[in-house]
Formats: sequence, C-alpha cells, structure tokens
Amino acid sequence: MIRISIFLLFLSISTTILSQNSDKDVIDAMLVSWHKAAAEAYFDAYFGKMADDAVFIGTDATENWQNIAFRDFSKPYFDKGKAWTFTTLERNIYMDTNGDTAWFDEHLKTQMGICRGSGVVKKINGIWKVKHYVLSIAIPNENVSEITAIKKKWDSLQTLKMLKN
Repeated sequence: MIRISIFLLFLSISTTILSQNSDKDVIDAMLVSWHKAAAEAYFDAYFGKMADDAVFIGTDATENWQNIAFRDFSKPYFDKGKAWTFTTLERNIYMDTNGDTAWFDEHLKTQMGICRGSGVVKKINGIWKVKHYVLSIAIPNENVSEITAIKKKWDSLQTLKMLKN
C-alpha cells in the first residue's frame, strides 16, 4: 500500500512538472509568434494573441495602453507593412500552481537596442494570451547618469502632470 501511495505521489508530481514544461513551451512559442506578427505586420495575428482587456506599457512614461487604444495607435504602423521587430535573446517563464497564469521576462534585440520585456499571460478558453506587457529600454548602469541628465527636463514636466492627476 505504501509503495502504491509513493508511486501515485511520484506520478502526480511528474505529471505536474511535465504539464508546466509543456505549457512553458507553448507560451514561449506564442510569444515568439506574437513578436513575429508585429515584425511582419500581421495586425490580427498580433492582437489575436492578446486578451481583450490586455495592457501594453511602452518605453515612454506616458504609454499605458489599454487594448483598444493600443490597437488604434498601432494600426497605422501595421497598415504600412512594418510595425516593430523584437527578436528574443533570452526568456524566463514562471508558472503559477494552478497552471492558468504565467509571467515572464525577456531580453529582446530591437531597433532601440537591447530592451527588456516582462509580462503576464493567462490561459483563456485553453489558449495562452498576453494580459499585461511592459517594454523597457535596457540602459547600462555606467550610462544612467548621462541618460538621467538628458531626460531631466522632460521628467520634471511629466512629474508635474502626473501629480495633477
């Protein structure tokens, strides 16, 4: 009886680990195809991988795009045949214990140099979708003072606007 219990426990743990690895592979492939859809200007394929209530946070402090607004902003770029090209350099994916939510971080090769993306994906009706994505430009620590000086005036004005809201 003890051997059967140990075997069932081992089987349950193994199944959970295999399922998570399989989900991670599916999520990774979805994110690769999501970025590829933007590079190839496939609007429907790109936004089809995002949840209806998805949020995209861009590199500019004013960019907090709810899905509909992000679609409206992005459409002209897709219509011209080229949106943006993000190529994955590395990605980490983490799963919740329920297996229906995951979060990730990634380094990307972009037209802005190396960027970092991070986000949350959710399994909706059996399909993984991007719920929340944050894109940031990776700045080497030795350049932070220089970049901070460049954006100091803009940051001051933007801070005042944000405090008024």
